[in-house]
Amino acid sequence: MNPDVAVDLGREAVNVALAVGSPALVAGLVVGLVVGLLQAITQIQEQTVSFVPKLVVTVLVLSLALPWIVQEMVHYSREVITNIPNTL
Repeated sequence: MNPDVAVDLGREAVNVALAVGSPALVAGLVVGLVVGLLQAITQIQEQTVSFVPKLVVTVLVLSLALPWIVQEMVHYSREVITNIPNTL
């Protein structure tokens, strides 16, 4: 295997991982910022107040994005598996 091919495989794997994980991370970040702002305004410093909304929104976003996530993972896996003979 050529080192350039290995670097390209690694780069593509990181890109797919970032693309697949970013919807849940962005949703959790936005909800965390909003809840943190509300906690700062109201001076309520309870940990569960910030944890529960982030958990609910992350699960909701993952459930809505699941078909797309599976499609992306299958596409990447299929491409890697079909290119095995070319990389050896």
